[in-house]
Amino acid sequence: VRLVESGGGLVQAGGSRRLSCSAFGSTFSINAMGWYRQAPGKQRELVASIRDGVANYADSVKGRFTISRDNAKDMMYLEMNNLKPDDTAVYYCNAEWVFSGLRRDYWGQGTQVTVSS
Repeated sequence: VRLVESGGGLVQAGGSRRLSCSAFGSTFSINAMGWYRQAPGKQRELVASIRDGVANYADSVKGRFTISRDNAKDMMYLEMNNLKPDDTAVYYCNAEWVFSGLRRDYWGQGTQVTVSS
């Protein structure tokens, strides 16, 4: 499975941005997917995840971010609204792949989101 993120960039505080994640390969075995982020000097953290259509969010983004998945297009999205400088980070797409008793995590290369104050 290969994951490719897009949509990052520079945005002003209070603005919006939509990230996309394209999945290629054995996508039929992908279970959950999620968005993580890593700010400079900080650990990578879970932003949002979606499994069987049920979404979960980090407290810091609840009410501002929306995760969605289009299985027909092998795409996942993260709609980010009311962005804050603290949202500045590299955002990574993650996929949980399970097949015949094997489980693997796949990651994209990341896309930078910078929120200016």
